[in-house]
Amino acid sequence: MPRILPDDEHNQAMSALVHPESWPPPVVSGERYNLVVIGGGTAGLIAALGAAGLGGKVALIEKHFLGGDCLVTGCVPSKGLLSAAHVAHLAAGADAYGVHTGGVRVDFSEVMARMRRIRADIAHHDAATKLAEAGIDVFFGAGRFVGPDTIEVNGATLRFARAILATGARALRPPIPGIEEAIDNEGVFELTELPPRVVVVGGGPIGCELGQAFRRFGSDVAIVDAAPRILNNDDADAAAVVAEQLRSEGIALHTSTKVLRFERVGEDRLVVAEKDGAELRLTGDVILLAIGRAPNVDGIGLEEAGVSFGRAGVEVDDHLRTSNPRIYASGDVASRFKFTHAADALSRIALQNALFFGRKKASDLVIPWSTFTDPEVAHVGMGQDEAAARQDVEAFEVPFSGNDRSALEGETTGFARVYADRRGQILGATVVGRHAGEIIAPLTLAMTHRIGLGGIAATIHAYPTRMAVVAALGNAWNRTRLTPTAARVLSTLLRWRR
Repeated sequence: MPRILPDDEHNQAMSALVHPESWPPPVVSGERYNLVVIGGGTAGLIAALGAAGLGGKVALIEKHFLGGDCLVTGCVPSKGLLSAAHVAHLAAGADAYGVHTGGVRVDFSEVMARMRRIRADIAHHDAATKLAEAGIDVFFGAGRFVGPDTIEVNGATLRFARAILATGARALRPPIPGIEEAIDNEGVFELTELPPRVVVVGGGPIGCELGQAFRRFGSDVAIVDAAPRILNNDDADAAAVVAEQLRSEGIALHTSTKVLRFERVGEDRLVVAEKDGAELRLTGDVILLAIGRAPNVDGIGLEEAGVSFGRAGVEVDDHLRTSNPRIYASGDVASRFKFTHAADALSRIALQNALFFGRKKASDLVIPWSTFTDPEVAHVGMGQDEAAARQDVEAFEVPFSGNDRSALEGETTGFARVYADRRGQILGATVVGRHAGEIIAPLTLAMTHRIGLGGIAATIHAYPTRMAVVAALGNAWNRTRLTPTAARVLSTLLRWRR
């Protein structure tokens, strides 16, 4: 049985829900399953519950914990830390609001205990008993294909009409000398004492989020990345806003820096890197590795099943079907969008196509993403570089400094921007600022249902809210419709009506 540290009451409670020690193995009758799912993270749970809810005979196989990376070592625990770090930061800056706290002290062990308690409370959504009550045969163990329509797990043989691979991904650990000195997202949430010095290798979302959190708790933090800037997948000027904030909080950013090796000297851990041809040595008590994700494709018998895969994961067509027409794949193991909400949406497509000869396409999805730094960065669709390369795309931008609610709350950093065609149809959007992850939602809705900027401008937004920046984007597009010729015509008409 997998273990997660520390072995306290909260982690024991979570484990009892999502990998109960005494779970009885289901009895295999030999009857073919409509669907067998390998992997009990978000993608696998959505597929299994959906198929069972439609009356199918379903089995789900999970090697570790139901809920997967999101529950145990990803979204849930990380946002638990970020919420505490946000409170610490607000309290430290409360004097600016006329609120005098008299100093702030962070008890890291209490922060981590709170995270573990909330994670255990959330775990009931993914409980094994919930799946069993839904009619799903839940197997805990390592499932492996032994043929094009057969899987073995714990000595049992499961035959299936269709299968969905949802084995997810894990932290990438490349063969850098001394890499055993670094922890990743599977180890960082097991900490119980605040490390005085943290060196984060990777300036993507995970590295920036956790780096900022540890800094706000009181650690000295440095972030190292080989790319020329942090958040390399987001618009450059949006990433620059976050970089400026991180530096203002005392985080050292070492970009265009190549890690050569990790070392340990006594209790110290060192990152030895190269920048501009010179050696750079960074010392920490913890080295946090956050340089990407690797798909879980090993040891599950993909060759025996006739399923093609590569470094990027399982290969699927636009309907999420693998090279074996009986087997589909969903979530992090088969998608470049390694987000919980993407895994959810993709699994619904995979399930419909697998069981009901559907022709739903993954390429039709409009998938946003959000990085939960402070300020947040959220994005959907076309980005800055692509928009700049096209003559038929115009950008409209509204700064949060012009938003009354942002001004009243003292949080005016950032902007909202859309890329639109000449008809006002939204092709992409970027938001950087407080609550960007929520503000991107109506823009994603508009893209999904082809509601143009004119429709957004015609929608009444409550005042005072941050969401008013979305209305302001629509109004900015509306103003471009008043051409000089139209302005002259209207001016003449109004003179006649005096």
